[in-house]
Amino acid sequence: MPDLPTPQNAAEAALLSECWDAVLSYADLCTSGSASATQLATEAFTHGIDELRAATAASKSTGTGRRALRLPRIPLLLASVRTVAAAWETSGLGHRLDPDLRLWLHSDKAARYIGPPLHRPLALRGLRDMQEPDAVLLWLAEVESLPMSAVARRLGLDPAAASSELAQVRVLFRDRCHRNHLDTPMDAYCRSYARLLDAVTRSPSAETPEDLSRHLARCVECAEAAACLRLHGGGLPAALSSGVIGWGGLAYLERRRRAAEAGMIGGRTDAAVDTGLNEGKPVRPRIGRTGILVTAVLVSALALTVSLMPFGGSKGDANAAQGESTDGQSVADPGPSFPSGSKTKSGSGTGSGTGSGTAGSPAVADSTSRPAGNSDQEAQGESSSPARKQGGAKGSTQGGAKGSTKSAAPDCRVKYEIVSEWPDGFQASVTVTSTKALATWSLGWTFKDGQRVGQMWDGTFTQNDSHVTATAADYNKTVAANGTFTFGFLGSWTGSNSAARDFTLNAASCQAAG
Repeated sequence: MPDLPTPQNAAEAALLSECWDAVLSYADLCTSGSASATQLATEAFTHGIDELRAATAASKSTGTGRRALRLPRIPLLLASVRTVAAAWETSGLGHRLDPDLRLWLHSDKAARYIGPPLHRPLALRGLRDMQEPDAVLLWLAEVESLPMSAVARRLGLDPAAASSELAQVRVLFRDRCHRNHLDTPMDAYCRSYARLLDAVTRSPSAETPEDLSRHLARCVECAEAAACLRLHGGGLPAALSSGVIGWGGLAYLERRRRAAEAGMIGGRTDAAVDTGLNEGKPVRPRIGRTGILVTAVLVSALALTVSLMPFGGSKGDANAAQGESTDGQSVADPGPSFPSGSKTKSGSGTGSGTGSGTAGSPAVADSTSRPAGNSDQEAQGESSSPARKQGGAKGSTQGGAKGSTKSAAPDCRVKYEIVSEWPDGFQASVTVTSTKALATWSLGWTFKDGQRVGQMWDGTFTQNDSHVTATAADYNKTVAANGTFTFGFLGSWTGSNSAARDFTLNAASCQAAG
């Protein structure tokens, strides 16, 4: 694996600290494993540094003091990831890349990034035509999702004036994209919509005529132009990431948004802490590998000691212990074991305080117990033996009728969030928490207002009328017990855009979070 280039000055050292996390995040999307991701990020970073050094040397040799227009540092390095990935595919290392990326690299979409300049994506051309300080401000705020205080600190801006300056930069970006759109070679039909498209996207209250809407649904170039020219509605980050990065741009955008929300901003987490970018958040102590191993040994020794301790008791205890021994689930069931209705409060029943559970297990309060004849327990093999049924009868008698009538908590909860919305489209994020361990997942839901899903990241989808089914990607299909998974998508709507409903996880009903 090649080493990262040695920084030649303080600017290159700062570049490594600020941009490495972004490059590695995109490289991870492009590859099939962490080792390949690290190698791809390293080679891309080396390629990007060499490109920056060559551009700096060329600028000095001209003697004009002006630099050639180019992308800001982070998108330039992300473009280097795309370039190195294409080189891997050509040199026989394509098996280390994501299969969907390999298909994209052989498509006309990838060819646009290396083809004639006037046919390249509009966002890429618009960002490249801006002065570097303006382009950096736009990228950090819109795509990297950094808070304005962090953006102002990094660029040396007045925090009070940073937001107003960002608004001016958005208008400047729109102006550059509009000029590039008019310069783009297009047929007469597309040219006839150019002025109308400019007028509609200038005003947040302007309605899109039906004929223009139908044209945008069929023409990729004009749809890209509409996304770049519309400054209202929150669609600019998606337009930037998709147009500049290309494949995986929306997934990268979602990752950076999550990282910013979690406080992992400004590159590597340790760099963010050192430079104050995690202002207002306490620094959490880190546990080393040795500490983890020592803790694991102590826990294992404690569990072995408890399991060897002798326990006495009556016949009821033996029956309960026998029933508990059958509580383990079948090999085909990946889910965890749940408390059964036979467990009672500590100190109640005919046996000892721990007689209703395994040795060393905490007693379960009867407010969470289920009826002895619950069909869910039968499916999990918790009431299959006579001893189990006997223990369940005792639990229901000793625990009281109140505990046996309580219903169990739902197996999953769904948080459906509309991240941004514009007149004819929206971006949504879906977060699911499952109490059971999952070998794979499939989440279904229904749209009330006829919305349509157009593109999804961290999952794949099918849609039949108003019903949508999202299935796991290869890298996020396994979910631990009480774990979460998240995916996002872009959609279109007309009239109304209410939240999705009737969620199901692997065909079982799932509760929507309030």
